[in-house]
Amino acid sequence: MKELKISVKNLYLKYGEKTALDDISMDITSKQVTAFIGPSGCGKSTFLRVLNRMNDLIDNCSITGEVLIDGIDIYDKNLDVVNLRKRIGMVFQKSNLFPKTIFENIVFGPRLNGVNDKNTLNEIVEKTCRQAAIWDEVKDRLNEPALSLSGGQQQRLCIARALAVEPDILLMDEPASALDPISTAKIEELIHELKKNYTIVIVTHNMQQAARVSDYTAFFYMGKLIEIDKTTRIFTKPSVKQTEDYITGRFG
Repeated sequence: MKELKISVKNLYLKYGEKTALDDISMDITSKQVTAFIGPSGCGKSTFLRVLNRMNDLIDNCSITGEVLIDGIDIYDKNLDVVNLRKRIGMVFQKSNLFPKTIFENIVFGPRLNGVNDKNTLNEIVEKTCRQAAIWDEVKDRLNEPALSLSGGQQQRLCIARALAVEPDILLMDEPASALDPISTAKIEELIHELKKNYTIVIVTHNMQQAARVSDYTAFFYMGKLIEIDKTTRIFTKPSVKQTEDYITGRFG
């Protein structure tokens, strides 16, 4: 039995008076892939950002409810948010590499955390590039600009950079939506490998992708969590008719 990693209870998120997330409760299991699906604007990316407190950066955003990671309330006012974000890697829809070398992109986080030993940094670069399945493509190019890589390589480099600070949770916001089918397949293979060591939460607008990569799927609609269950069940025998209507293409 996999252990519980994240537990959310009665979560509400408002922008001013507008409710964006309405009474969300869900549990996310350790070392599994949980996919969030639903039409555009339904709250899936907003909820993803709740899990590493990125919504803190938005004016007049208020959050109530409980978000526990390993039993610790991440919205406790005494919590060190910097430490929290070290534990939670984030990969965005578009690769957001720095205009630096491949090497410098990966070691950026470790350096911020006080790691400056050259040998240690070299080891981190090789280890994370191997984990992100990009080492063979970049090992002779580490001093070249990261932005000289292809789109798919840049996204895998973003994953390597996220892994360099040794998180235990990886959040992915539509990580393959801007990529061609071959690069998308590489990212999906990578997700399968990474879940051996990481808890992964992925937002995707691609239902086939959710079916391929995830163990659990959560369906969001208009700021509400309609249903969460094992992916096989969501796609074959959902409990809620609205979920079935969305998956079969009747709306959305």
